[in-house]
Parts: sequence; structure tokens; C-alpha cells
Amino acid sequence: MTTAKDLFTIAMDPRSKDSVGQGDLSLALAGAELIDLIGAGAVAVDGDRIVPGEPPAPDDRLMAEAAAALTRQAPYERIEDWLWRRGRDLSATYQAALEEDGELTRKRSGRLSFGSEHVEPVDTPAHRRAADRWKEKEPVLVALASAVGIDGERSDDEPGLDDEAVTTVVAVVHDAVMELEAVRQRRSIENAAFANLWRGP
Repeated sequence: MTTAKDLFTIAMDPRSKDSVGQGDLSLALAGAELIDLIGAGAVAVDGDRIVPGEPPAPDDRLMAEAAAALTRQAPYERIEDWLWRRGRDLSATYQAALEEDGELTRKRSGRLSFGSEHVEPVDTPAHRRAADRWKEKEPVLVALASAVGIDGERSDDEPGLDDEAVTTVVAVVHDAVMELEAVRQRRSIENAAFANLWRGP
């Protein structure tokens, strides 16, 4: 599977004590796609811009969509803009694709038959590969998971990211997630103030 699919699988693991917001995860998935495109030599990073190379022919349908969505005209797209544009509803897109591929299954929470549904990874070879990457604390996967609040418990003496372009993408993912959280907090404050206004003294 791709880094994005591995990240989604880790985020959906029912044993994880960290719940991940869909918006945060969508931004990180877009970052994961970009990192895989860098790894495939399909793009390069110049400062904060994504410079496309030769159009790749990925086997993965979602990676092919990501490659097709690249801006191929100068001055090219900023990484942050890519994350927001490509990341729109991306977690829902990955959930649908993984369910279709039999990598996720829907389960009901609670003992009641009308309890709310949630999705869980199915025990497949792809899921086991993602779990192995996570257990081995693979730096890219841990860094992206950390950006969305999943604690990888990475110690200081473990190897970090050794690619400057990948490090740049991960840093921009962190900034975008923090920006999204700031927007959420601002809206929450505004909504509370509005509710108080209506409630009166």
C-alpha cells in the first residue's frame, strides 16, 4: 500500500487511543501522497513549491489521481496550497477506496443493534505491512501520524527524516494542521459569543 493508505489504516486502528479529526487526516493524507510522489521521482520540491517531473504511471488509483492533480505550469503550486486543495474530503475518499478494496469493514459500536457504525481495518497482508511499518517506527509514517496527534512514541535516538524535501512536506503538514485547529478554536469562540448574545444578560 501507499504511505497515505498506511497512515489511514493506522489512524483507523481501534486499539489506538488517539482519535483523529477528518480534516487533520485529510491534510496529512495529501502530504503522504506528495511524499510518495517525491519518492517515485514524479515531483521535486523547490523551496515551498512542487515542481512536477515526468508524469508517473502509479499502479494505485488514488496516487494516479494525485499525480494527475499536480499543477504543471510555472510558478507551480505551493505545498501548503496543494495540501488544502488535494486534501479536501480526502479522508472520505480513502475510506471509500479502502472499503471497496476490502481493507476496511464497518462495525457497530456498543451492544445495541442501532449503535453508531465505525470502520476498522481488516486483517489483510496490506494491513499487516502498515502495522509492521508502524511497529518499526518508520520515520515518515511516524512523523505524519504525529502531525495529526497519533502518538508514535518515537525516542530521540531514532533516525529522523533524511530527505530535505520530505522534511519540508512534513513541516508544512504540521503547520496546516495547526492552522486548521486555530480556525476551529476561533469558530468555537465566535459561536459561544453568538450564543451568549442571544441568551442575553
